[in-house]
Formats: sequence, structure tokens, C-alpha cells
Amino acid sequence: MASDPITNYPSPVTRHPPASPASRRFDRERRTVEAMIRLYCKGRHGNAAGLCADCAALWDYVQRRLERCPFQENKPTCANCPIHCYQPALREQIQTVMRYAGPRMLWRHPILAVRHMRDAARKVKRET
Repeated sequence: MASDPITNYPSPVTRHPPASPASRRFDRERRTVEAMIRLYCKGRHGNAAGLCADCAALWDYVQRRLERCPFQENKPTCANCPIHCYQPALREQIQTVMRYAGPRMLWRHPILAVRHMRDAARKVKRET
């Protein structure tokens, strides 16, 4: 990122190549899950500054799963996905996180929450 030579702060105007709508949606999915894990950790474990060890391990696992998702840009929300790639114990853990954080997302991250609900309503494109 370019910096302003006078103040040494990052320049507010940085040009990036336009991302495709699908890759923006995939990035938004990642931000949504991260926000949910952070809300859960803060609410259940009292960590306002960062993630506890368990939540950090879950977030690392989620990132690895997202990177290896066979759908990539066409990825549906996990609840609508025909492939369940999470290990059973971690799948149960992320479901617990989402049950806790889902309703709270409307207050803390309303735009992410509404877009996630819109993505969940999309039809899944299944390849045969």
C-alpha cells in the first residue's frame, strides 16, 4: 500500500484491479465467518482483544477449508452445500458458533448479515 510522504499514513486512494462479483462474494463469506467467530469468542469466552486458542484454531481450520473448497467462487453457504467438508467435531463447533453469532450479526454487522442471508437464498449450481 502506498504511503503519504508527509504523514507516513497509508494513502486512502489505492487502485486495485476490479474483482469479479464471485470472488467478492467468496471474500465476503470469509469476512462473515471471521466476524461470527469473533462475536462468539467475545461473548462466550470474554476475549475482546483477540481470539482464544480454541477459537483461533477453529478460524485456522475454517480458512483451510475455504481455501480447498471445490466450488471456490461458486461456493454456496455451508448450510446449503452438497459437500460437507468439515470434520464432525469441528462441524458441530462451527454450527454452535453460527447459532450464537447469527442473530447478533444483525446488530453488529448488519450489511454482512443481510448479504449472507441473500447468499443463502441463492440456488446451488450443481455440476453433474
